[in-house]
Amino acid sequence: MFRSILMTSALCLATAFPAAATDIDAMTDGERDAFRSEVRAYLLENPEVLMEAIAILEERRTQDASQAEVAMLEQYSEEIFNDGYSYVGGNPDGDVTVVEFLDYQCGFCKRAFPAVEELIDSDGNIRFIVKEFPILGDASVLASRYALAVKSLYGDDAYKTMHDEMMLLRGDLTPQTLVRLSGDFDFDHDDIRTEMDSEDITRIIAANRDLAARLQIQGTPSFIMGDTFVRGFLELDQMRRVVSTERQNRG
Repeated sequence: MFRSILMTSALCLATAFPAAATDIDAMTDGERDAFRSEVRAYLLENPEVLMEAIAILEERRTQDASQAEVAMLEQYSEEIFNDGYSYVGGNPDGDVTVVEFLDYQCGFCKRAFPAVEELIDSDGNIRFIVKEFPILGDASVLASRYALAVKSLYGDDAYKTMHDEMMLLRGDLTPQTLVRLSGDFDFDHDDIRTEMDSEDITRIIAANRDLAARLQIQGTPSFIMGDTFVRGFLELDQMRRVVSTERQNRG
């Protein structure tokens, strides 16, 4: 870290202090010590240069991280956007795809839910994908298995209904809660319970977890909005700005 700041400081000093542009690796030990002393003295007299150097480093790191994330999106695009089993809602032909990795026991996912719904409904041109990513314990796994079983047996509309119900639910999600939900919508809970333990459901959750690990997603909610990673909660206006920027970047 210090070496990076030192070299970046040297670049910042180059115009006012031409010697600073010298390649430090090409110096003799004596020249290197003198150079470091010279830079240290200058930075003590002009601390704003150090802040400028740190800002440049942070900007470079942000750019590198952004480029790495775009590369990941390209590498895993089919699994992210067209896996064949995740729920796809909104406008299937939308010009921006929003992917959400979520957990039904996640408080911030529940807080983001109305904003996500308003974003999709008010925009009208967003393709929305849900990645079931239960990471907060047994109740989370139970909920994801239930949602996926409903989708398997009753289709996407039924899945969206259960998804919404569980996102709006307050308090712990229990097996009794799922029995009640099935009854409220006249679903055969015995069939759902059997499907919840199927190999297909187990495979989907495992695949989502594996994809999240490769994308370095560790928490919920996490979003992919077009080519932009958003790791955490966003307010509605922030979501809209990201989507707007994505459209502008596509020209």
